[in-house]
Amino acid sequence: MIDSHSHLYSEAFDADRDDVMERARAAGVRHIVLPGENADCAPRLVQMCQRWPGLVSMALGLHPEDVNDQWRDGLRQVRALLAAHPVVAVGEIGIDLYWDKTYRDQQVEALHEQLRWCVDMDLPFIMHCRDGLDECLWVLDNLGCPPPRGVFHSFTGSVDDVERVRQRGDFYFGVNGIVTFKRSEVPLILPVVGLDRLLLETDSPYLAPVPHRGKRNESAFVTHVAQCVAQHLGVSLQQVEQATEDNAIELFKLHDLIY
Repeated sequence: MIDSHSHLYSEAFDADRDDVMERARAAGVRHIVLPGENADCAPRLVQMCQRWPGLVSMALGLHPEDVNDQWRDGLRQVRALLAAHPVVAVGEIGIDLYWDKTYRDQQVEALHEQLRWCVDMDLPFIMHCRDGLDECLWVLDNLGCPPPRGVFHSFTGSVDDVERVRQRGDFYFGVNGIVTFKRSEVPLILPVVGLDRLLLETDSPYLAPVPHRGKRNESAFVTHVAQCVAQHLGVSLQQVEQATEDNAIELFKLHDLIY
């Protein structure tokens, strides 16, 4: 399996990161994509890529919650780092209006610029979209060019939302521990998305799946996500593991990175 979205570089894992990585290997995780949220993440991302070559790869972007009065400086710093380090994606980027709409317009501008980087650098995007699907789709509609490839991470929209996204491009959809929650509606979109466009993720240390809900999440727990997806789609666990691994390898061009 591939955990397509995990923040194992965060301080939440400073005390036992080696153990967390070993548990991931033991659980069958072959690769982990680490999306950064701002320029300050870069040293930790680089350190992990050096410590675990082949097992992890890095992405970098300006997270919408990091868009503030200094957002243009933040973008310049991230752009310079993208040019200086090997990355598999621009992300995570997007729109988040859940807590605060103060910087809505700036988030839209930042997303537009970073999606243009994807086009210019031939990199996929990792899209964070929370109460901001209209804005994300508007930006995709107004890029002035065909959209880059990418994944809508932690997707919790409706079946109609899946169709709205697909009107803009043939994108992937990331599914994490939310799919295991008792009242989750994510299982409803699984047949519509289809196994050929699903990615498994954890979003560690957040959104731990059942039976670990409420605890710190980690990449080894992606197995619970895979099992739940298999159950809802009526396919074998092995089918889910293989298909989602193939999807991640194709999207992030991991062919030469995974040992």
